[in-house]
Amino acid sequence: MASNNFIDYVKLICRSGKGGAGSHHFFRAKGLPNGGPDGGDGGRGGHIILEGNSQLWTLLHLQYQRHVFAKDGEGGGENLRSGAQGEDIVLQVPLGTVARDPDGTHILEITEHGQRLVLVPGGRGGWGNDHFKNSINQAPTYAQPGEPAIEAIIILELKLLADVGLVGFPNAGKSTLLSVVSAAKPKIADYAFTTLVPNLGVVAYRDYKSFVMADIPGIIEGAAEGKGLGTRFLRHIERNSMLLFMISCDSPDINAEYNVLIGELEQFNPELLDKKRLLAITKSDMID
Repeated sequence: MASNNFIDYVKLICRSGKGGAGSHHFFRAKGLPNGGPDGGDGGRGGHIILEGNSQLWTLLHLQYQRHVFAKDGEGGGENLRSGAQGEDIVLQVPLGTVARDPDGTHILEITEHGQRLVLVPGGRGGWGNDHFKNSINQAPTYAQPGEPAIEAIIILELKLLADVGLVGFPNAGKSTLLSVVSAAKPKIADYAFTTLVPNLGVVAYRDYKSFVMADIPGIIEGAAEGKGLGTRFLRHIERNSMLLFMISCDSPDINAEYNVLIGELEQFNPELLDKKRLLAITKSDMID
């Protein structure tokens, strides 16, 4: 993943399509000047839909598509003809995408390839006057209007799905490990915060099996309060099945560093401590 190509947060202004109005038409023909009601129903307004795509790993393609407006449904016609439905808009998103309101309310989450969920529903089309005829009112002159469109501000956040997440302070060797066990080519350098975006790698092992490993940008003490890279990338750890903590062997106090990392995860989300975790001591070639 190149740093200028990884986007894990976008804000969209969405408007679904409004439903078409029902028709209040009456049948007219030669020899039948006073036919009954034959108004058709209005068409449904277009939905805005999210669809999971396992080939995507970033929300970059949505970064400049800030306004998403679906088409309105068409009104009903004569001879019980229903109006056309508004065209749906389908947004392709990577697996692990979470949609929420600006106030933080969870709306939906995409976790499987091909999974489709309605993000903003279109308005229902109105009934034509044919629905309202009865033995008492045989010539209704009214029909239902379509339901209005829904306008909403939607926040899309990406939480990477991985089997193993690498957690550690900056320059602990996380990127180096990922580059050795997978084909990923993260940036590696001898200074802190070399990694500014998460990196994913597929690790192959026996019997043609594999698993996904995620290199999460370095955590520092106070990250949960916004220090360093803050909490921006901590949310990616939420979708990792197992956490591999990595601490350099030249640390003055390995146990203290481990406790700091645990503390930052707990402050961000206490449920992270329920995940399986391993501790790896890195850079052992630096000591006798």
